[in-house]
Amino acid sequence: MKIVSIVGKKNTGKTSLTVKVIEELTKRGYNVASIKHSHHSIEMDKENTDTWKHKQAGSNLVVGVGSTTFFNVKAEYDLNRILFLLKHFDNFDFVIIEGYKNYNYPKIITSPEVRDKYTIKEVDSFKIDENGVSELADLIEKRGHDIVDTLFANNCGFNNGEAIAEEIRNENLSVDDLDNIHSYLSIDNKVIGLNRFVSDYLKQNILGVISTLNLEDYGVEDINNIELIIPNTKATPKIDKKTTILINDNPLEINKFTNDIIANSINAMVNSLKTKDNLDNINIEISNIYNKNLTDANITLKTNNNPVDINKFTSGILKETIFAVISILKIDGEINNIKIKVESD
Repeated sequence: MKIVSIVGKKNTGKTSLTVKVIEELTKRGYNVASIKHSHHSIEMDKENTDTWKHKQAGSNLVVGVGSTTFFNVKAEYDLNRILFLLKHFDNFDFVIIEGYKNYNYPKIITSPEVRDKYTIKEVDSFKIDENGVSELADLIEKRGHDIVDTLFANNCGFNNGEAIAEEIRNENLSVDDLDNIHSYLSIDNKVIGLNRFVSDYLKQNILGVISTLNLEDYGVEDINNIELIIPNTKATPKIDKKTTILINDNPLEINKFTNDIIANSINAMVNSLKTKDNLDNINIEISNIYNKNLTDANITLKTNNNPVDINKFTSGILKETIFAVISILKIDGEINNIKIKVESD
């Protein structure tokens, strides 16, 4: 998703330029969303309609559904929150914003007074012709980018969203050069940046659990998009433990970042089994893995060196999630046996 905002002083043609840009990008076959920001109250519903009456009665969110769907909320959301929510609606190629001049997204300006370091082009909206709009769309294709905190490009020497965004605005970096991020996370309405490893880690963990469910019973045949909400959550304290991994009885070297993620994940999974022990150490072994097929693989779990009985459903979840996580670490060759030990330093 590439985001660009069109900003300027009042009566400088922001809306007319926004419309022209949306039309051009749509003509090129892109899926376009748009956001309009105003310093005045925007009413999306007419007085005395049924949905208007709902809102007047006190409903904080009114959804109207007919030939179209609209959401009317009694709140002004942060721009990044809106952009994150758009990812739930559709796979948009572009989001064109009219307004929000104080945010850090590439800007096309219609008046020189609003120029800042995020400006990529100044346009006279009243004089721009068809060729000018086409050139502007070309520029948006090159310099638009996703939510700033989701940008990672470690292979290019960058791991800071602001720095990456600046390089894209200056055409020193292309969106195609960025890490392929598969997962997006928001906590308490704040977008949390996930690099490629963490993004893949969350994705594979969740897919591992989901693969054990009877999705056909719910009418799901092919998984295209997964949405997960965990409400009313209290943060669990981060643990500081050592992780040892053996693949086919060969030790696997991991850095501290990976160690901490796996240790906390394994600890959380085992805690979910409601064992009575304080988890001083956890030992998990998955054996008899053949050609990535875990159906007939065996799994054993020990906490504090004591065997833990787990049922078929739980063992399936543990096998799938642990194998998925290990696969992210780019193991050479076939994996037949996995041993993981998490213990206090």
